[in-house]
Amino acid sequence: MNIHIIEMPLDFGASRHGSDMGPSAIRLAGLRQKLESLGHTLVKYNSPIHINPQEYEAMGNPKAKYLTPIVHACTHLAEEVASSYAANEFPLVLGGDHSIVLGSLAGVASVAKKQSKTLGVLYVDAHGDFNTSETSPSGNIHGECLAASCGFGLPELTNLYFSGQKIDPRNVCFVGTRALDAGEKKLMHEAGVTVFTMSDIERQGFPAIIKQVTTFFKTHVDIMHVSFDMDVLDPMFAPGTGIPLPAGMTNREALLLMEEMSRLGMVVSADIVEVNPILDVRNQTAILAVELAARLLGETLY
Repeated sequence: MNIHIIEMPLDFGASRHGSDMGPSAIRLAGLRQKLESLGHTLVKYNSPIHINPQEYEAMGNPKAKYLTPIVHACTHLAEEVASSYAANEFPLVLGGDHSIVLGSLAGVASVAKKQSKTLGVLYVDAHGDFNTSETSPSGNIHGECLAASCGFGLPELTNLYFSGQKIDPRNVCFVGTRALDAGEKKLMHEAGVTVFTMSDIERQGFPAIIKQVTTFFKTHVDIMHVSFDMDVLDPMFAPGTGIPLPAGMTNREALLLMEEMSRLGMVVSADIVEVNPILDVRNQTAILAVELAARLLGETLY
């Protein structure tokens, strides 16, 4: 497979600094070597845009902080992702905070729309990222990004790269969710997304959840994007992330999920976000990110 790795050192969407160094940490953890050892060809490995430090930019709207630079950066990312996917490459985007999914999804969606393919999203995250500027308690855009991609929120976000909805919320599936704000929870119910929380995983067991997830995508969509936020993992396994929350997924569950998504043969793009080396221990979160990417891209244990 031809893979295009895109580094997006953008941390404007979150309160805590450090995820802008995440792409470098993943690179230093051996991503290129791992993927090439699986027989893939890295056709390009780049950052599509220079991003100023957050301190050099104006915050602007306190309900959608740093809106202008985020829209600017994610529009460039969308162009890069669209070009890559249209050329039959696999765009693998390294964040950065989760606001980068605005660009990742817009880029893939633009090509899928031209090809008349139905796009689905697997959103592996402790959080919903389904607030709008009206419901967000923080005003951080990394908590508004998926809602905007589904067509809810400020027009600057919902119309990023091209006008209108990027993904039908009925084709969005969450796994590992365990921290939702009241406003976003209400909107998620109204929008019709599918959610498998950590409580669902505890009640049913992870194999049963994976079976439902694979069935969901087989019956709903033609192609899919995987968006993996490292904070879905328990801090025991991923300490280097911006919003660590207890009672998360284990490394074994996450690796199995990526392996099963690879077996589906429907994943055409992905992003891995919220690696924060400032908070990490011996780069173990970035190392796990490399292993997750490898499993998604075909690595098996035997």
